[in-house]
Amino acid sequence: MSPSVVLAGGGTTGHVGPLLALADCLRRDDPETEITVLGTAEGLEATLVPAAGYPLRFIPRVPLPRHVTTDVLHLPQRLTQAVTIASKVVQNADVLVGFGGYVAAPAYLAARRHSTPIVVHEANARPGLANQLGARLTRHVAVTFPDTPLPHARVIGMPLRRQITTLDRAAQRKSARVHFGLKPDLLTLFVTGGSTGAQHLNDTFGQAAQALIRAGVQVLHTTGRGKSVTFPDGGPPSGYVVAEYLDRMDLAYAAADLVVCRSGAGNVSEVTALGLPAAYVPLHYGNGEQKLNAEAVVAAGGGLLVDNQDCTPAWVLGTLLPLLQDPDRLATMGRAAARFGVLDADERLADLVRAAAG
Repeated sequence: MSPSVVLAGGGTTGHVGPLLALADCLRRDDPETEITVLGTAEGLEATLVPAAGYPLRFIPRVPLPRHVTTDVLHLPQRLTQAVTIASKVVQNADVLVGFGGYVAAPAYLAARRHSTPIVVHEANARPGLANQLGARLTRHVAVTFPDTPLPHARVIGMPLRRQITTLDRAAQRKSARVHFGLKPDLLTLFVTGGSTGAQHLNDTFGQAAQALIRAGVQVLHTTGRGKSVTFPDGGPPSGYVVAEYLDRMDLAYAAADLVVCRSGAGNVSEVTALGLPAAYVPLHYGNGEQKLNAEAVVAAGGGLLVDNQDCTPAWVLGTLLPLLQDPDRLATMGRAAARFGVLDADERLADLVRAAAG
């Protein structure tokens, strides 16, 4: 009999991406698997989940305060309301899988109320509060990075889309560059701050754009929705392609010789799975997990780690450009990155889900 699975997570691509990768994997293995997603109306899941063909049920956002503020006074009422709504979805499921974020804590509590088996997937090296709660309620805990401090943690990697895990970068390199209006045989840098963008990266590389182009490097740069790049001469120089958002991130990776990105768990997992050298610029927010996400692969030689305030035009020209112009060093760095990559984390998590569901 095919299982009924509820997936809870949302807010950012770091939660929605692995959620959808697991959903696709479960359906590939058993097309009759019943899948329902719990999310919020404000997060990316509100768009991405229906577009992927999965039913989405909304529950209220319940941020768990990291510090004692007046928000603590409203937490019991908000949490009770969200648990009540989540219970209507979870009570008849064979298993609940939580990915963290604002919807996960109510979903875990609802599952506990109805004795529904729980699986937790933690994307980051340092877990969030919701998954710290969830991991106390189950022995089925999966993590992306080694040494993630959760009880019963099993390292499986980050579930990734097949669009990424089946990508042949070498075979698609030239056509991918042409797809974005780049020259097929020119050294290519990919700069991305993710779906929400990183204005600091936008500012830094806008100022360094002319020097990169003069050095023979073409650039593909995603700014993030609602963000932009300002160039000293007014517009982007020839060979510098700017887009707010890319639907085909696989082609962006195929086009790239080197990536500059934040070190969210999804970014690190995708780049290492593809064996791409990268310069990681962690964003200092939340509980500081972004720096931890990249530390192991950087220590092994698979990338560079630069603090946000140190990512300046001078750093681009003094550190990044010499790396780009050293093909042997790029190749060595790419091989080191690939040793951290996991291509079958979706199947590993699906096996854990089936085991929990019995």
